[in-house]
Amino acid sequence: MQLETFALERFQSMWENRVAWNVSESGVHPLRVSELADTPALRDALLEQELGYPQTNGTAELRDLIAAIYPGATRDCIQVTNGGSEANCVLMLRLIEPGDEIVFLEPNYLQASGLARALGATVRTWRMRETGAGANARWNADLDELEALVGRKTRAILLCNPNNPTGARLDPALLDGVCRIAGRVGAWVIDDEIYRGAEREADDTATIWGRYDRAIVSSGLSKAYGLPGLRIGWVAGPAPLVADLWAVHDYTTIAPGGINDRLARIALEPARRETLLARTRGIVRANYPLVRRWLERQDGLSHIAPEAGAIVFVKHQHPVRSSVLAERLREERGVLVVPGDYCGMDGYLRLGFGSDPAYLASALTLIGEFLDTVGVHAR
Repeated sequence: MQLETFALERFQSMWENRVAWNVSESGVHPLRVSELADTPALRDALLEQELGYPQTNGTAELRDLIAAIYPGATRDCIQVTNGGSEANCVLMLRLIEPGDEIVFLEPNYLQASGLARALGATVRTWRMRETGAGANARWNADLDELEALVGRKTRAILLCNPNNPTGARLDPALLDGVCRIAGRVGAWVIDDEIYRGAEREADDTATIWGRYDRAIVSSGLSKAYGLPGLRIGWVAGPAPLVADLWAVHDYTTIAPGGINDRLARIALEPARRETLLARTRGIVRANYPLVRRWLERQDGLSHIAPEAGAIVFVKHQHPVRSSVLAERLREERGVLVVPGDYCGMDGYLRLGFGSDPAYLASALTLIGEFLDTVGVHAR
Protein backbone atom coordinates (compact mmCIF):
# COMPACT_ATOMS: atom_id res chain seq x y z
CA MET A 1 0.00 0.00 0.00
CA GLN A 2 1.63 3.21 -1.21
CA LEU A 3 0.06 6.43 0.11
CA GLU A 4 0.55 9.59 -1.92
CA THR A 5 1.54 12.73 -0.03
CA PHE A 6 -1.55 14.41 1.40
CA ALA A 7 -0.55 17.85 0.13
CA LEU A 8 -3.11 19.92 2.05
CA GLU A 9 -2.45 18.35 5.44
CA ARG A 10 1.33 18.42 4.97
CA PHE A 11 1.21 22.09 3.94
CA GLN A 12 -0.95 23.11 6.91
CA SER A 13 0.88 21.01 9.48
CA MET A 14 4.23 22.43 8.38
CA TRP A 15 3.22 26.07 8.52
CA GLU A 16 -0.01 26.76 10.43
CA ASN A 17 1.79 27.26 13.74
CA ARG A 18 4.73 29.12 12.22
CA VAL A 19 3.10 31.93 10.24
CA ALA A 20 1.98 35.27 11.59
CA TRP A 21 -1.37 35.13 9.79
CA ASN A 22 -3.21 31.83 9.39
CA VAL A 23 -6.36 31.96 7.29
CA SER A 24 -6.03 28.38 6.09
CA GLU A 25 -8.34 26.97 8.79
CA SER A 26 -11.83 25.91 7.78
CA GLY A 27 -13.48 26.10 11.19
CA VAL A 28 -14.26 28.86 13.65
CA HIS A 29 -12.00 30.01 16.48
CA PRO A 30 -11.83 27.03 18.88
CA LEU A 31 -13.31 26.99 22.34
CA ARG A 32 -11.25 26.56 25.50
CA VAL A 33 -11.85 23.70 27.91
CA SER A 34 -12.98 26.24 30.50
CA GLU A 35 -15.71 27.46 28.14
CA LEU A 36 -17.03 23.95 27.61
CA ALA A 37 -16.69 22.70 31.19
CA ASP A 38 -18.10 25.94 32.55
CA THR A 39 -19.38 24.90 35.99
CA PRO A 40 -17.52 23.71 39.09
CA ALA A 41 -19.29 20.35 38.86
CA LEU A 42 -18.18 19.76 35.26
CA ARG A 43 -14.60 20.78 36.03
CA ASP A 44 -14.48 18.52 39.07
CA ALA A 45 -15.81 15.63 36.96
CA LEU A 46 -13.02 16.16 34.43
CA LEU A 47 -10.35 16.22 37.12
CA GLU A 48 -11.74 12.99 38.57
CA GLN A 49 -11.79 11.24 35.20
CA GLU A 50 -9.71 8.07 35.29
CA LEU A 51 -7.14 7.90 32.51
CA GLY A 52 -7.77 4.28 31.62
CA TYR A 53 -8.98 2.90 28.32
CA PRO A 54 -12.53 4.00 27.58
CA GLN A 55 -15.04 1.98 25.60
CA THR A 56 -13.17 1.53 22.34
CA ASN A 57 -16.04 2.41 20.02
CA GLY A 58 -17.10 5.33 22.24
CA THR A 59 -18.99 5.23 25.51
CA ALA A 60 -22.62 4.21 25.33
CA GLU A 61 -23.60 7.66 26.59
CA LEU A 62 -21.70 9.43 23.82
CA ARG A 63 -23.05 7.12 21.12
CA ASP A 64 -26.60 7.72 22.39
CA LEU A 65 -26.08 11.49 22.11
CA ILE A 66 -24.72 11.19 18.57
CA ALA A 67 -27.49 8.78 17.54
CA ALA A 68 -30.07 11.37 18.65
CA ILE A 69 -28.87 13.62 15.80
CA TYR A 70 -30.00 11.02 13.24
CA PRO A 71 -33.71 10.05 13.40
CA GLY A 72 -34.18 6.33 13.95
CA ALA A 73 -30.52 5.65 14.78
CA THR A 74 -29.44 3.72 17.87
CA ARG A 75 -26.07 3.55 19.58
CA ASP A 76 -25.32 0.44 17.48
CA CYS A 77 -25.40 2.67 14.39
CA ILE A 78 -22.56 4.85 15.72
CA GLN A 79 -18.80 4.31 15.76
CA VAL A 80 -16.78 7.00 17.58
CA THR A 81 -13.36 7.71 16.11
CA ASN A 82 -10.38 9.99 16.62
CA GLY A 83 -11.61 12.83 14.45
CA GLY A 84 -13.55 12.80 11.22
CA SER A 85 -10.34 11.80 9.45
CA GLU A 86 -10.27 8.43 11.21
CA ALA A 87 -13.96 7.99 10.44
CA ASN A 88 -13.17 8.34 6.74
CA CYS A 89 -10.12 6.12 7.09
CA VAL A 90 -11.87 3.15 8.72
CA LEU A 91 -14.64 3.41 6.13
CA MET A 92 -12.17 3.21 3.26
CA LEU A 93 -10.29 0.32 4.88
CA ARG A 94 -13.52 -1.62 5.35
CA LEU A 95 -15.21 -0.93 2.02
CA ILE A 96 -12.55 -0.57 -0.68
CA GLU A 97 -10.76 -3.46 -2.38
CA PRO A 98 -8.38 -3.57 -5.37
CA GLY A 99 -10.27 -3.18 -8.63
CA ASP A 100 -13.14 -1.21 -7.13
CA GLU A 101 -14.17 2.19 -8.41
CA ILE A 102 -15.36 5.16 -6.40
CA VAL A 103 -17.00 8.34 -7.61
CA PHE A 104 -15.61 11.32 -5.74
CA LEU A 105 -17.20 14.77 -5.71
CA GLU A 106 -14.63 17.53 -6.33
CA PRO A 107 -13.49 20.03 -5.24
CA ASN A 108 -13.25 18.32 -1.87
CA TYR A 109 -11.05 17.34 1.04
CA LEU A 110 -8.84 14.83 -0.76
CA GLN A 111 -8.20 12.32 2.06
CA ALA A 112 -10.68 9.67 0.91
CA SER A 113 -9.64 9.78 -2.74
CA GLY A 114 -5.98 9.34 -1.78
CA LEU A 115 -6.84 6.40 0.46
CA ALA A 116 -8.97 4.80 -2.26
CA ARG A 117 -6.11 4.94 -4.77
CA ALA A 118 -3.70 3.48 -2.20
CA LEU A 119 -6.16 0.62 -1.64
CA GLY A 120 -6.17 -0.19 -5.36
CA ALA A 121 -9.36 1.54 -6.45
CA THR A 122 -9.93 3.75 -9.46
CA VAL A 123 -11.19 7.23 -8.57
CA ARG A 124 -13.67 8.85 -10.95
CA THR A 125 -14.17 12.56 -10.41
CA TRP A 126 -17.65 14.07 -10.31
CA ARG A 127 -17.01 17.77 -10.79
CA MET A 128 -18.95 20.59 -9.14
CA ARG A 129 -19.35 23.60 -11.43
CA GLU A 130 -20.19 27.26 -11.08
CA THR A 131 -23.68 27.97 -12.41
CA GLY A 132 -25.80 31.10 -12.68
CA ALA A 133 -24.66 34.67 -12.24
CA GLY A 134 -24.85 37.46 -9.72
CA ALA A 135 -27.16 36.74 -6.81
CA ASN A 136 -28.18 33.46 -8.48
CA ALA A 137 -24.65 32.08 -8.77
CA ARG A 138 -23.97 28.85 -6.91
CA TRP A 139 -21.96 25.66 -7.06
CA ASN A 140 -23.85 22.69 -8.51
CA ALA A 141 -23.32 19.07 -9.46
CA ASP A 142 -25.13 17.41 -12.37
CA LEU A 143 -26.89 14.07 -11.82
CA ASP A 144 -26.60 13.18 -15.52
CA GLU A 145 -22.82 13.39 -15.16
CA LEU A 146 -22.98 11.16 -12.10
CA GLU A 147 -25.14 8.65 -13.98
CA ALA A 148 -22.44 8.36 -16.65
CA LEU A 149 -19.69 7.81 -14.04
CA VAL A 150 -21.41 5.03 -12.08
CA GLY A 151 -21.01 1.46 -13.29
CA ARG A 152 -21.01 -2.13 -12.06
CA LYS A 153 -17.59 -1.67 -10.39
CA THR A 154 -18.67 1.41 -8.42
CA ARG A 155 -18.26 0.60 -4.74
CA ALA A 156 -19.10 4.00 -3.28
CA ILE A 157 -20.06 7.58 -4.11
CA LEU A 158 -18.35 10.07 -1.79
CA LEU A 159 -19.83 13.48 -1.04
CA CYS A 160 -19.02 16.39 1.27
CA ASN A 161 -22.10 18.34 2.33
CA PRO A 162 -21.83 21.20 3.17
CA ASN A 163 -18.94 21.18 0.79
CA ASN A 164 -15.32 21.88 1.62
CA PRO A 165 -13.98 24.12 0.02
CA THR A 166 -16.89 25.80 -1.80
CA GLY A 167 -19.29 26.20 1.11
CA ALA A 168 -22.09 24.90 -1.14
CA ARG A 169 -24.97 22.82 0.19
CA LEU A 170 -26.38 19.89 -1.77
CA ASP A 171 -30.16 20.06 -1.79
CA PRO A 172 -32.52 17.17 -0.89
CA ALA A 173 -33.46 16.47 -4.51
CA LEU A 174 -29.83 16.03 -5.49
CA LEU A 175 -29.15 13.74 -2.51
CA ASP A 176 -32.18 11.64 -3.43
CA GLY A 177 -30.88 11.43 -6.99
CA VAL A 178 -27.45 10.28 -5.79
CA CYS A 179 -29.09 7.54 -3.73
CA ARG A 180 -31.25 6.44 -6.66
CA ILE A 181 -28.19 6.14 -8.92
CA ALA A 182 -26.20 4.32 -6.21
CA GLY A 183 -29.08 1.89 -5.66
CA ARG A 184 -28.95 0.87 -9.32
CA VAL A 185 -25.57 -0.83 -8.71
CA GLY A 186 -25.71 -1.39 -4.93
CA ALA A 187 -23.05 1.24 -4.19
CA TRP A 188 -22.60 2.91 -0.82
CA VAL A 189 -23.13 6.65 -0.47
CA ILE A 190 -20.71 8.22 2.04
CA ASP A 191 -21.42 11.82 2.98
CA ASP A 192 -18.85 13.79 4.97
CA GLU A 193 -21.17 16.11 6.93
CA ILE A 194 -18.58 17.64 9.24
CA TYR A 195 -19.66 21.21 8.29
CA ARG A 196 -23.36 20.51 8.90
CA GLY A 197 -24.45 22.96 11.58
CA ALA A 198 -22.22 25.81 10.36
CA GLU A 199 -24.80 27.34 8.02
CA ARG A 200 -24.60 30.97 6.95
CA GLU A 201 -28.14 31.18 5.63
CA ALA A 202 -30.70 28.62 6.86
CA ASP A 203 -30.17 26.59 10.01
CA ASP A 204 -30.34 23.13 8.44
CA THR A 205 -28.46 21.31 5.71
CA ALA A 206 -30.01 18.18 4.26
CA THR A 207 -28.42 14.95 5.46
CA ILE A 208 -27.90 11.71 3.58
CA TRP A 209 -29.09 9.85 6.68
CA GLY A 210 -32.30 7.91 6.14
CA ARG A 211 -32.44 8.36 2.35
CA TYR A 212 -31.04 4.96 1.38
CA ASP A 213 -30.22 1.67 3.09
CA ARG A 214 -26.54 2.07 2.14
CA ALA A 215 -26.20 5.71 3.20
CA ILE A 216 -23.37 6.52 5.61
CA VAL A 217 -22.52 9.77 7.42
CA SER A 218 -19.06 10.72 8.63
CA SER A 219 -18.79 13.73 10.91
CA GLY A 220 -17.22 15.10 14.08
CA LEU A 221 -16.81 17.98 16.49
CA SER A 222 -14.15 19.98 14.69
CA LYS A 223 -15.82 22.35 12.21
CA ALA A 224 -19.40 23.13 13.24
CA TYR A 225 -18.70 22.79 16.97
CA GLY A 226 -15.41 24.68 17.29
CA LEU A 227 -13.71 21.74 19.04
CA PRO A 228 -11.05 20.44 16.61
CA GLY A 229 -8.55 19.65 19.38
CA LEU A 230 -10.90 17.10 20.94
CA ARG A 231 -10.31 14.79 17.95
CA ILE A 232 -13.78 13.26 18.22
CA GLY A 233 -15.41 12.04 15.05
CA TRP A 234 -17.97 9.40 14.18
CA VAL A 235 -19.60 7.24 11.56
CA ALA A 236 -23.38 6.85 11.46
CA GLY A 237 -24.51 3.92 9.36
CA PRO A 238 -26.26 0.55 9.29
CA ALA A 239 -25.53 -1.38 12.49
CA PRO A 240 -23.91 -4.42 10.76
CA LEU A 241 -21.48 -2.16 8.90
CA VAL A 242 -20.70 -0.19 12.07
CA ALA A 243 -19.88 -3.45 13.84
CA ASP A 244 -17.38 -4.19 11.07
CA LEU A 245 -15.89 -0.71 11.43
CA TRP A 246 -15.30 -1.38 15.13
CA ALA A 247 -13.16 -4.34 14.09
CA VAL A 248 -11.14 -2.07 11.78
CA HIS A 249 -10.86 0.55 14.53
CA ASP A 250 -9.21 -2.11 16.71
CA TYR A 251 -6.32 -2.01 14.23
CA THR A 252 -5.97 1.78 14.05
CA THR A 253 -6.18 3.84 17.25
CA ILE A 254 -8.25 1.34 19.29
CA ALA A 255 -10.17 4.01 21.23
CA PRO A 256 -10.85 7.73 21.58
CA GLY A 257 -9.24 9.44 24.56
CA GLY A 258 -11.20 9.17 27.80
CA ILE A 259 -11.06 12.92 28.49
CA ASN A 260 -12.07 13.60 24.89
CA ASP A 261 -15.06 11.29 25.18
CA ARG A 262 -16.14 13.00 28.41
CA LEU A 263 -15.87 16.49 26.91
CA ALA A 264 -17.74 15.34 23.82
CA ARG A 265 -20.62 14.20 26.04
CA ILE A 266 -20.74 17.68 27.54
CA ALA A 267 -20.72 19.27 24.07
CA LEU A 268 -23.49 17.07 22.69
CA GLU A 269 -25.94 17.42 25.57
CA PRO A 270 -28.90 18.79 23.55
CA ALA A 271 -29.07 22.32 24.98
CA ARG A 272 -25.27 22.71 24.88
CA ARG A 273 -25.16 21.39 21.33
CA GLU A 274 -27.60 24.07 20.19
CA THR A 275 -25.53 26.74 21.96
CA LEU A 276 -22.32 25.61 20.24
CA LEU A 277 -23.94 25.54 16.81
CA ALA A 278 -25.48 28.98 17.39
CA ARG A 279 -22.03 30.31 18.30
CA THR A 280 -20.56 28.95 15.07
CA ARG A 281 -23.37 30.30 12.92
CA GLY A 282 -23.01 33.66 14.62
CA ILE A 283 -19.30 33.85 13.76
CA VAL A 284 -19.90 32.76 10.15
CA ARG A 285 -22.70 35.28 9.66
CA ALA A 286 -20.82 38.15 11.28
CA ASN A 287 -17.48 37.58 9.51
CA TYR A 288 -18.57 36.79 5.95
CA PRO A 289 -19.65 40.39 5.16
CA LEU A 290 -16.13 41.53 6.04
CA VAL A 291 -14.70 39.08 3.50
CA ARG A 292 -17.31 39.98 0.89
CA ARG A 293 -16.55 43.70 1.14
CA TRP A 294 -12.83 43.00 0.83
CA LEU A 295 -13.36 40.82 -2.24
CA GLU A 296 -15.48 43.48 -3.90
CA ARG A 297 -12.48 45.84 -3.74
CA GLN A 298 -10.00 43.39 -5.31
CA ASP A 299 -9.06 43.17 -8.98
CA GLY A 300 -8.97 39.72 -10.55
CA LEU A 301 -10.82 37.90 -7.75
CA SER A 302 -14.35 36.55 -7.70
CA HIS A 303 -16.35 34.14 -5.56
CA ILE A 304 -19.70 32.53 -4.99
CA ALA A 305 -21.08 33.25 -1.54
CA PRO A 306 -20.67 30.20 0.71
CA GLU A 307 -23.89 28.76 2.10
CA ALA A 308 -22.17 27.13 5.06
CA GLY A 309 -18.80 26.94 6.77
CA ALA A 310 -16.27 29.65 7.64
CA ILE A 311 -14.62 29.27 4.23
CA VAL A 312 -14.78 31.08 0.91
CA PHE A 313 -13.42 29.62 -2.34
CA VAL A 314 -11.94 32.54 -4.25
CA LYS A 315 -11.25 32.36 -7.98
CA HIS A 316 -8.10 34.17 -9.14
CA GLN A 317 -6.84 35.06 -12.61
CA HIS A 318 -3.12 34.93 -11.97
CA PRO A 319 -1.23 32.76 -14.51
CA VAL A 320 0.48 30.54 -11.92
CA ARG A 321 -0.60 27.45 -10.01
CA SER A 322 -2.51 28.22 -6.85
CA SER A 323 0.03 26.27 -4.80
CA VAL A 324 2.85 28.49 -6.13
CA LEU A 325 0.81 31.58 -5.35
CA ALA A 326 0.12 30.34 -1.81
CA GLU A 327 3.80 29.56 -1.19
CA ARG A 328 4.82 33.04 -2.30
CA LEU A 329 2.15 34.61 -0.13
CA ARG A 330 3.46 32.71 2.87
CA GLU A 331 7.08 33.57 2.15
CA GLU A 332 6.55 37.24 1.29
CA ARG A 333 3.72 38.26 3.62
CA GLY A 334 3.57 35.53 6.28
CA VAL A 335 -0.04 34.64 5.42
CA LEU A 336 -1.22 31.03 5.03
CA VAL A 337 -4.12 30.18 2.71
CA VAL A 338 -5.12 26.89 1.08
CA PRO A 339 -4.37 26.58 -2.65
CA GLY A 340 -7.25 25.25 -4.73
CA ASP A 341 -5.13 22.54 -6.35
CA TYR A 342 -4.83 20.94 -2.90
CA CYS A 343 -8.63 20.53 -3.03
CA GLY A 344 -8.77 19.22 -6.58
CA MET A 345 -9.27 22.53 -8.43
CA ASP A 346 -6.47 24.88 -9.47
CA GLY A 347 -7.19 28.56 -10.03
CA TYR A 348 -8.73 29.10 -6.59
CA LEU A 349 -7.65 29.93 -3.05
CA ARG A 350 -9.57 28.82 0.04
CA LEU A 351 -9.71 31.49 2.72
CA GLY A 352 -10.91 30.73 6.23
CA PHE A 353 -12.83 33.51 7.96
CA GLY A 354 -13.68 32.00 11.35
CA SER A 355 -11.07 33.97 13.31
CA ASP A 356 -11.24 37.24 15.26
CA PRO A 357 -12.47 39.99 12.89
CA ALA A 358 -9.51 42.29 13.52
CA TYR A 359 -7.05 39.45 12.87
CA LEU A 360 -8.96 38.50 9.72
CA ALA A 361 -9.01 42.08 8.42
CA SER A 362 -5.23 42.42 8.84
CA ALA A 363 -4.61 39.15 7.00
CA LEU A 364 -6.89 40.16 4.14
CA THR A 365 -5.08 43.48 3.79
CA LEU A 366 -1.76 41.66 3.42
CA ILE A 367 -3.23 39.25 0.85
CA GLY A 368 -4.53 42.18 -1.18
CA GLU A 369 -1.18 43.94 -1.08
CA PHE A 370 0.58 40.78 -2.21
CA LEU A 371 -1.84 40.08 -5.09
CA ASP A 372 -1.37 43.64 -6.36
CA THR A 373 2.29 42.78 -7.03
CA VAL A 374 1.65 39.48 -8.83
CA GLY A 375 1.33 38.59 -12.49
CA VAL A 376 -1.15 40.26 -14.80
CA HIS A 377 -2.54 42.42 -11.99
CA ALA A 378 0.77 43.96 -10.90
CA ARG A 379 0.64 47.74 -10.77
